[in-house]
Amino acid sequence: MGFSFILLAGGNSSRFKSNIPKQYHKLTGKTLIDISIDKIKEFKEINKIVFVYNKKHKKYLKKINLKNIKLIIGGHTRSESTFKALSYLNKQKIKGKVFIHDAARPNFSKQLIRTIITNSKKNRTIIPIIKLQDALKERKEGNKIFDKIKNNFFLTQTPQCFILDEILKLHKKKEATYIDDDFSLVENKRKVKFINGEKRNFKITDQQDLNIIKSIYKSNIKVGIGFDVHRLVKGKKLYLGGVKIPSTLGTLGHSDGDPVLHAIIDAILGACSMGDIGEKFSNKSKKFKNISSSTLIKKVIKDVKEKNYFINHIDINIITEAPKLKKLKDKIKRNIANLCEISLDKVNIKAKTTEKLGVIGQEKAIASEVIVSMVKYD
Repeated sequence: MGFSFILLAGGNSSRFKSNIPKQYHKLTGKTLIDISIDKIKEFKEINKIVFVYNKKHKKYLKKINLKNIKLIIGGHTRSESTFKALSYLNKQKIKGKVFIHDAARPNFSKQLIRTIITNSKKNRTIIPIIKLQDALKERKEGNKIFDKIKNNFFLTQTPQCFILDEILKLHKKKEATYIDDDFSLVENKRKVKFINGEKRNFKITDQQDLNIIKSIYKSNIKVGIGFDVHRLVKGKKLYLGGVKIPSTLGTLGHSDGDPVLHAIIDAILGACSMGDIGEKFSNKSKKFKNISSSTLIKKVIKDVKEKNYFINHIDINIITEAPKLKKLKDKIKRNIANLCEISLDKVNIKAKTTEKLGVIGQEKAIASEVIVSMVKYD
């Protein structure tokens, strides 16, 4: 059975009190929405993603990776927005199960999604919940305070999972019973499968919530350094950052000898504690003979993403006496950003010389050193 995923971001963020809607705030370079979407796209079981947005926020959409995602303008309430997304899926004759999730909860783990998918094989509705730990009180009849037995209460989270046809019918039938989430519409709650939610998967409502989650992501930043040097010889091509450079000399190496991409690869692997380029792509292996370094770095990016690491920033020194790189830096920068699947503002390149000193200064070698910061989003 396939899955669809509805990501709700149609609210006004009135309680957040910011000129920028909370869903579009960034954590280490990625919007809250991007963080959710990147994780959702990792699951081959999820065939369709529907993103519901507020029409007042249209100018912010350009900040999001919207490839292969259906955009729908939301309604005046959360329930209206959900109903519009469900109705679209129904018109497309999409069946199966559907996740419904609040974009203001970007910190769910991929394991939570996997647990829901696993449980959906034998259950019609799956709801993640959190047990209460603090004392629970109720204020009513003026200022009278009543103690409550906290074990009788729990908190629901999203994403929640339903059979698409069933939740659509409930939206049509019992709109008036909709309270805070789609689970409130379910008539026979005894047949619902409750699973353990995640404390980290809290909803961002105000600035304090955002500051808490920012501190979590800052603690997930890892830094790696990379260095590579290659001899310059005649009869070889010169590649820097995956770009072929006009030159009478080229680099000598087992692969195409691109010192920039090799240093970036080492820095990425170092930040993620995944060894080094020699371990991953041995120069004793014939399959890597003359291979393009662009192919190697694409493989590394894929591998680190599977471990939930994403590039936060790359700072590069290219150390060479010749050729001069002033007019080529922008082209190299664009290519690196494309290979690493990041925006241009996450890449910085500096061309350096050794003032005619040493083998680099004598135009016998070219080197690159790199510092990369990585963020683990799960």
